[in-house]
Amino acid sequence: QVQLVESGGGSVQAGGSLRLSCAASEYTHSNYCMGWFRQAPGKEREGVAVIYLGGGSPQYADSVKGRFTISQDNAKNTLYLQMNSLKDEDTAMYYCAAAITRSYCNTRALHAFGYWGQGTQVTVSS
Repeated sequence: QVQLVESGGGSVQAGGSLRLSCAASEYTHSNYCMGWFRQAPGKEREGVAVIYLGGGSPQYADSVKGRFTISQDNAKNTLYLQMNSLKDEDTAMYYCAAAITRSYCNTRALHAFGYWGQGTQVTVSS
């Protein structure tokens, strides 16, 4: 069973940057889809970015396109989320997730992700 541990959250001013990391406890092979999701207080969890480790283009939520970049380092079993030009509305708990799927490798398919980390808080202030 894959265990995921996020890090890199914190407090930053609007316009700033953060890089989140997600370390997987074991090798996540090319059949995995991995992604970042977030949940703000009082709101439902939403997809931010996903990537299929077997290849193909990452997918992003419209709200973060052009500002966030998802990437992976297979040698380190680590997933990253580079967040630039942060806005107040990016404030949320950010979760890393994994699923053995290609068909449901998209930001809307939260139900398909069976492995979740504990989350890391990102707070953006203006």
